Amino acid sequence: MKCVILAGGFGTRISEFTGHKPKPMIEIGGLPLILHIMRWYSKFGFREFIISCGYKSEYIKDYFSNYLLKTSDFTVDFQSNHVEIIKKSNDDFKITFVDTGINTFTGGRIKGVENYINNERFFATYGDGLCDININKLLEFHLNHKKIGTVTAVRPRARFGELVIKDESVNSFKEKPHVHGGWINGGYFVFEPDIFNYISDLQTVLEEEPLEKLSKDNQLNAFKHSGFWQCMDSKRDYDLLTKLYNEGNAPWL
Repeated sequence: MKCVILAGGFGTRISEFTGHKPKPMIEIGGLPLILHIMRWYSKFGFREFIISCGYKSEYIKDYFSNYLLKTSDFTVDFQSNHVEIIKKSNDDFKITFVDTGINTFTGGRIKGVENYINNERFFATYGDGLCDININKLLEFHLNHKKIGTVTAVRPRARFGELVIKDESVNSFKEKPHVHGGWINGGYFVFEPDIFNYISDLQTVLEEEPLEKLSKDNQLNAFKHSGFWQCMDSKRDYDLLTKLYNEGNAPWL
């Protein structure tokens, strides 16, 4: 299964970092967020990624274009212009980079990679959230419930999109409500290809019409994750994740 990573937003809420790089490339422990996410999926055997790019996409492309040489032992023969990889990194990713536009919204970023999904089931996740979710259990839950979409529900320290859940089915999806507590959208999804029928165009916000309509159609499941989850929306979030990493207490490693 492929995993679509949404990595094209401006990251304006953490502009002290994103003025010169996209948010998924902010480093924790010397490694970008997006690489931490990819390595977590890889632990469960999922190593094929589609990165939906936009803002400063060249930064992401340059990093991974040079990643093999950066993380490998190699020999350069200047006479033959040949590079021989002697010992390569354990990361055996296959990555497709798709430029989905600068001003595209989250639903549009998924719609923009439709041709690369090949009408198959796929994972989707934001490029700024770290967690210790069991990906295999998430997929098993999705398969058992036989609906178009599954969203991972988490209980964070801050409020985002609130999910109203009854018997593991999402009855209501409200993005960033002015309420306290409850389960929220953790940003780790599983979708059937029918999701593309719910996304109108590149200006569609995934968290609005598509997920709201899926919930009304009884086609959206909620996989409750009570473990670690943390997004990076502020300098405070960055400091927390960095502290966990430096102390050797990073649950996502």
